[in-house]
Amino acid sequence: QVQLVESGGGLVQPGGSLRLSCAGSGFIFSIYAMSWYRQAPGKERELVAAITSPGGSTNYADSVKGRFTISRDNAKNTMYLQMNSLKPEDTAVYYCNANIPRYGVNGYWGQGTQVTVSS
Repeated sequence: QVQLVESGGGLVQPGGSLRLSCAGSGFIFSIYAMSWYRQAPGKERELVAAITSPGGSTNYADSVKGRFTISRDNAKNTMYLQMNSLKPEDTAVYYCNANIPRYGVNGYWGQGTQVTVSS
């Protein structure tokens, strides 16, 4: 049974940092590309960052380039998103996604973790 469990969200002041984690189980974590998405209230879900495997190539949304860093530890079946210099517009539910073909073009999703950036 595939599971993706996000953690690390919370309330942070503008300019602060958070690190999100996504722990995968029930599939061969190391062979699939992984991504972080986010969805703010009233907006569509958008891609934040993605990372391939095993090469570890990354790409980012323009809005987070230079502030967020995606990484993965295949030995721990875990993906991370280091978020620095957070802005109020980063407030959203952040979702982990695994590009597992048998789950269709959208892959498999975690349950999400809330990130709120506010003073």
